[in-house]
Amino acid sequence: MFKKVDTNMNFVEREGEVEEFWRQNHIFEASIKEHEGDPSYVFYDGPPTANGKPHIGHVETRAFKDMIPRFHAMKGAMVPRKAGWDTHGLPVELEVEKQIGINGKEQIEKYGIAPFIGLCKENVWKYKGMWEDFSYKVGFWADMEHPYVTYHDDYIESEWWALKEIFKKKLLYEGFKVVPYCPRCGTPLSSHEVAQGYKELTERSAIVRFKAKDQDFYFLAWTTTPWTLPSNTGLCVNPDLDYAKVKAADGYTYVMACSLLDKVLGPLAKDGTPAYEVLETCKGTDLVGMDYEPLYDCAKEAAEKQHKRAHFVIADSYVTAEDGTGIVHIAPAFGEDDARVGRENNFPLIKFVDEKGRMTEETPFAGMRCKPTEKEIAAGAISADPEVLKDLSARKLLFDAPKFTHSYPHCWRCDTPLIYYARESWFIKMSAVKDDLVRNNNTVNWYPATIGTGRFGAWIENVQDWGLSRNRYWGTPLNIWTCPCCGKQEAIGSIQELRERSTNYDEVLARLKAEGKGGYSSDYVGYEHIELHKPYVDQITLRCPDCGGEMHRVPEVIDCWFDSGAMPYAQHHYPFENKELFESQFPAQFICEAVDQTRGWFYSLLAESTILFNKAPYQNVLVLGHVQDENGQKMSKSKGNAVDPMEALQKHGADAIRWFFYTNSAPWLPNRFHDKAVVEGQRKFLSTLWNTYAFFVLYANIDRFDPTKYSLEYEKLGVMDRWLLSKLNSVVKAVDDNLTNFRIPEAANAMQEFVDDMSNWYVRRSRERFWAKGMEQDKINAYMTLYTALVTFAKAAAPMVPFITESIYRNLVCSVDPSAKPSVHLCSFPKADASMIDEQLEATMDEVLHIVLLGRAARNTAAVKNRQPIGDMYVKAEHTLEPFFIDIIEDELNVKRVSFREDLRAFTSYTFKPQLKTVGPKYGKHLNAIRTHLSEMDGSAAMDELETKGVLSFTVDGDTEVSLTKDDLLIDVAQKGGFVTEEDNTITVVLDTNLTPELEEEGFVRELISKLQTMRKEAGFEVMDHITVYAKDNADMIARMQKHEDEIKRIVMADSIVYDTMKGYEKTWDINGEEVTLAVEKR
Repeated sequence: MFKKVDTNMNFVEREGEVEEFWRQNHIFEASIKEHEGDPSYVFYDGPPTANGKPHIGHVETRAFKDMIPRFHAMKGAMVPRKAGWDTHGLPVELEVEKQIGINGKEQIEKYGIAPFIGLCKENVWKYKGMWEDFSYKVGFWADMEHPYVTYHDDYIESEWWALKEIFKKKLLYEGFKVVPYCPRCGTPLSSHEVAQGYKELTERSAIVRFKAKDQDFYFLAWTTTPWTLPSNTGLCVNPDLDYAKVKAADGYTYVMACSLLDKVLGPLAKDGTPAYEVLETCKGTDLVGMDYEPLYDCAKEAAEKQHKRAHFVIADSYVTAEDGTGIVHIAPAFGEDDARVGRENNFPLIKFVDEKGRMTEETPFAGMRCKPTEKEIAAGAISADPEVLKDLSARKLLFDAPKFTHSYPHCWRCDTPLIYYARESWFIKMSAVKDDLVRNNNTVNWYPATIGTGRFGAWIENVQDWGLSRNRYWGTPLNIWTCPCCGKQEAIGSIQELRERSTNYDEVLARLKAEGKGGYSSDYVGYEHIELHKPYVDQITLRCPDCGGEMHRVPEVIDCWFDSGAMPYAQHHYPFENKELFESQFPAQFICEAVDQTRGWFYSLLAESTILFNKAPYQNVLVLGHVQDENGQKMSKSKGNAVDPMEALQKHGADAIRWFFYTNSAPWLPNRFHDKAVVEGQRKFLSTLWNTYAFFVLYANIDRFDPTKYSLEYEKLGVMDRWLLSKLNSVVKAVDDNLTNFRIPEAANAMQEFVDDMSNWYVRRSRERFWAKGMEQDKINAYMTLYTALVTFAKAAAPMVPFITESIYRNLVCSVDPSAKPSVHLCSFPKADASMIDEQLEATMDEVLHIVLLGRAARNTAAVKNRQPIGDMYVKAEHTLEPFFIDIIEDELNVKRVSFREDLRAFTSYTFKPQLKTVGPKYGKHLNAIRTHLSEMDGSAAMDELETKGVLSFTVDGDTEVSLTKDDLLIDVAQKGGFVTEEDNTITVVLDTNLTPELEEEGFVRELISKLQTMRKEAGFEVMDHITVYAKDNADMIARMQKHEDEIKRIVMADSIVYDTMKGYEKTWDINGEEVTLAVEKR
């Protein structure tokens, strides 16, 4: 029969057994094979990097990434799930630098690029085993035996094809631009990378005096980056703003925006002396062309060398009067707006900062850092900002240095503050395809929709050109070869093209083979070739088709986000092979990542797909919120609030944590993860489901019940059976619809409600049917109904909680049916049987449960135990229930009689007082008479009049007519002695708690039976063991036992009760204030 079910809640151990079963029997592989030839439902897995450990957020993403594909596979779709690894990028380089004790690009090149690249290849797999083990533990199914790997040459070759296509469309260009730049990493960042690293900083700005040339006044200009002042080339005003020349209380004459005079100069006012006197006003355009003296001679000399005019006033509308002085300092090398107005006004490009973020020797601040980190300052680095401020102050050129707090971009890899820095870079011209991006995005179903129209939609509406190139080593080499003689640029789109166009390919390959240190292989593409990484491809030269010169590859690698965005085609080595496979799996029906990927993977996927295929690469995007700690704080090791995912899985099990993420909130909202919440979900859902399953197996084994020998005959079923099957089919329908439409919490809540109904209502109401002797039809109905519910529910819940449902299915189905599918995950998702859904029956039972809930609340209010019978309960509801349902209520609440009445006021008294704030102004001196009249009224009659007429009318003081509404009255409702009322909007119940001697005696007997059942359990007896009961030490209690001996024996399965003697397991109890000693002995 069925395998015995342990009722302990050690889900972790059982999940390990299920995991092993899946591995040994290749269940995931079987699930793929099962649907070969079926329509596809394609899921793209965003590749993690294996050189970093998984965190608790990865449990969340894997829970959702696994559940939706499982669901669609059970719905009959072919769901390919290819795992992948994101392997390139600076984080790997930084790890390797630490590993070998070097720091920075110079030391990398001294160490040797080839051996450094070799170490990067090894490092990317540092935590591969941990990731795989973690994924198995979560129940995340994906093909990890054949993953795509972004550093493999087949993947890179597909990217080269894509980049050549982009180059051919004239969308890949080299430009001199101000870019976000990390001086620590020595490389620019793309706009979507910058978006990931903002932090709040409090710094000093500078309001600087710029002396007008040959005149006795100063322009007051503001900057938030004092370190850029040595590179100043101009000042910029707003052409339409009003500006004033003022004589200030500090003795200087200034020019600045009129609207900011009080804010900036106001503090100069002292002892009745005004802060300033306006001498004249003008528009910004009137200041254009005026010269001023440069702050530093080095800037003047640099401008002269470039033969360009500098240090004069220009105008542009980007300048505002919201902050500062209405005049901004311009340094074209260090700001996008600065660079634009600099080009428009033919300013020289003065850049007194090197690629390591240090001030150059031309300045008085040589070697100082523009934006050092606190760690670097502690190690001896000097920040340029305070030194520049000190220098200007000493030269009386600093008016003020106010502190300000702002959100400043930091490198998402190494946490260094970025600088905006002019340099040559390669860009993809995303601005040229903005309309296509917007149109394609509008075809995507975003969950929630506000991400697609808001955060992500706004991002692409304001799309910037993609800064593609990186001045690093471990990455996909940019496949552009240039001719130093004529400037010709060419993109190479494949290994074969490179071999054919190269002048030295075979020579380089032969040398690499002779050296025997790598740089070539036959892996991935099926033939021998030079590896597509630095430094190997850098050795390959081409002949320039225009001038015959020798072409060399540009030194840059590309942004690793391009790698991840290439996965739809590059995972298949498209277009070099698998063309039909790619086309059948593009676009994806489903992707899922955390909200930070809106400017990461979600964007890179859409960007590449739009340029290459002009369509969205995904149809449905489920966006997940971040995982926080219990207090809503971001988790981090430094705060000590980070949760180790493996420890959490070992503690709670995967099903419990998955269930937490499905039920805690809408997926896109932040999740406050903590043990108590996980345990509560486990208790309410998993434990309840497991106990119901264990109950079935226990009694089915006792009765040797074999479900394959019976069928579910609906016409023979009782009301409770039909109700459970109706609820079952309703929940299957609800879960199917909700998961199809990504309403995950709604699906989970429907499941949780059903499990609660099945366990705490159906099983509890049907227990005696399972205990009945023999195998009558009613008992068969109970078994088949519960069996059907458990097996069907296991299939419906399998995508969400794959481990517990596998355990239940395999025991309930595979143990009795050798022909059954070996795993629940190979079964079809159940289909709701509309003929079994009885909405009226469900509504009626909901009303029964509602009344029972109110009845229990009334018992609690009256402090009457559930085992104490009560004589009467009265119910007011919209309609009277049938006798069958009334019997259920009576039995559930241990009430002898339940009566439905239209009016329950006989059990309630009403008293009325005037509402002084409304009655006083109306009736004044008659207030006391009104108060007296109200106190003497028949409360019930008055309430009737108030309910029917809406007003209470009477006469006081002879002939004064009074009319009072509910707003004029303070109504006190009191329950009559011995009666307790509970009500809500639709139902009222009144419990008569007056106990007769007969009821009290019955209560004693029920308490006694409860104590004996507890002792059976404590003594370790099996459910079907017969016992002898012993009692002594209380003559009154013994007399009650003798009177009800047959009932006690029947319920506790006692063959006899022996008085005044003790044997077996013994215990003394206090039962309703009376002490008695009981014992139980197994027969």
